[in-house]
Amino acid sequence: MNANSIPNASLSPDFTIPLIADIAYDPNARLLGQARTLDAFTLLTKTQGQHMYLADQRSIDRQPLIAALVASQPAPAKLFLNQIVDAEKQQLLWQGESSDACISETNATYQYLSGNIKRRDLIGHLSSDGKETYHGGALANAHYLFICAESLWKREPLWELILGISNTGQYTVHPKLPPIPLNCKIVLVGSSALYSVSYVEERSFSSAFPLLGELVDEIALPEHTEHDYLEWLVALAKESHITLVQSALAPIFAFSSRLADHQKHLSLMTDPMVQLLQQACAYNDTDIIDDSAIQYALTQQTHRHNASQKLSAQSFDDNFINLPTQGTMIGQINGLTVLDAAEYCYGEPARITASVHYGDGEVADIERKSELGGNIHAKGLMILSSCLYRIFGKDAPLHLNANIVFEQSYQEIDGDSASLAEYCALMSAIAEQPIDQGIAATGAIDQFGQVQAIGGVNEKIEGFFDLCQRRGLTGSQGVILPKSNVQQLNLKREVLNAISQKQFHLYQVEHIDEAVTILMKHPAGIADEDGQFPDETLYGLVQARLEGLAGYPDDDRSIFAKWLDKLKLSS
Repeated sequence: MNANSIPNASLSPDFTIPLIADIAYDPNARLLGQARTLDAFTLLTKTQGQHMYLADQRSIDRQPLIAALVASQPAPAKLFLNQIVDAEKQQLLWQGESSDACISETNATYQYLSGNIKRRDLIGHLSSDGKETYHGGALANAHYLFICAESLWKREPLWELILGISNTGQYTVHPKLPPIPLNCKIVLVGSSALYSVSYVEERSFSSAFPLLGELVDEIALPEHTEHDYLEWLVALAKESHITLVQSALAPIFAFSSRLADHQKHLSLMTDPMVQLLQQACAYNDTDIIDDSAIQYALTQQTHRHNASQKLSAQSFDDNFINLPTQGTMIGQINGLTVLDAAEYCYGEPARITASVHYGDGEVADIERKSELGGNIHAKGLMILSSCLYRIFGKDAPLHLNANIVFEQSYQEIDGDSASLAEYCALMSAIAEQPIDQGIAATGAIDQFGQVQAIGGVNEKIEGFFDLCQRRGLTGSQGVILPKSNVQQLNLKREVLNAISQKQFHLYQVEHIDEAVTILMKHPAGIADEDGQFPDETLYGLVQARLEGLAGYPDDDRSIFAKWLDKLKLSS
């Protein structure tokens, strides 16, 4: 067994799931993990003249969470807007009791506005039937007014209106009415990006909306427990009139962990979770769902979105895309990429090749030169070059040029997750040592050769596995990945089964030396005090090739190394 092999227990999350029979429905479970937002909302209820911005996520259902926030606080008392005449001056005041001159009252604890909001929806209006009766808007009818920030942002006059009302604490409906004091608390609900723009660009925004509540879209274990999360799930299911049985929980927890992209995190994204439960009910034709219903719903969900993935797989199967998964090749390696659509992402292997020749030390990125490489990919190649010079060019310039390219790639490549694979391909090309084509590699590297985490690790592994499986697993195929990504592994059942049967392998690495050893079956080698690597090691072969390109005699040791030895003897 390879020392870098990942134990089977680390390939998927492991949860201690409580009995669902012990869980009672609690609407407050909707607020799981939202301590910061709850603190901000509690402050909102206790402060004067301060309003709140609720920064949410696209996949969190707003209205049930807003209802849970409001329910977490004591119910406010009903108030009446009474018209007071004092010393021939009319004014409007909110009071606890209604007078004969009451013109409005609070009818709702809270209200949520979005979409095509109108001015009269906010401040109300006077009737035009001659009686001049005031019809209160949301600002007068509700104790808490939640407004979609994006809806206001699209209509600048309304945005300015809310900012003005929030800062002055009053608003005017009609010249015949005195200004109405602001009684309700305003909560703008929108993205964090819109909050940042407003805070910087709008001078009065920070004074009107000093309270920020940022919703989180996942929780971490053991900060919260599986019991807490199951209460949250039960609340979602109950509100959708769905009954979960015990067997359904394991696949739901695994799905949630995959959404959160971490073995010890669970997702709070309500939209995809509720949609999955509802789809499972529809397929099962009942409101009681078990594990088979969840698994089938997940399978069909993938089937509905993977059309482009199927077309891509067909190109590999028809050999339109040349990418060997068996045998060995010099200067060629299988890297791993992720194609991310709006609603679906999948992994796809990519053939990376490197060629070297005599030159002035440049490692050329053909993707960048052809304007198909992004800035982060270019940065990864520069780091690769720096790493190469750190190992082999400390005392003298390198007399080689190298070209690295993603073969048969016709769209922009970005990200640094291929830099480990590119480095290994370059070492293979220089040392003229073949790489096992059955092993793909993913990982970013730093200047010191440390292998760093990358994104989409599950999709990348599964993409390469699917290709190997369609061609027939050989028992020697696998993927090299950064050790820091192991905590994100949450692989589908087919991959887990193949690994347990030793038909597919995963290797974790922390340093580039480990990766080249796995791929080329040669130890990387450790340099001596003169900077020389043993001849039989991979780096010894690289060093010999570089010295040959530099014009040194084809001898066991370079002139430079022998000269250093003479200096030691003379001293």
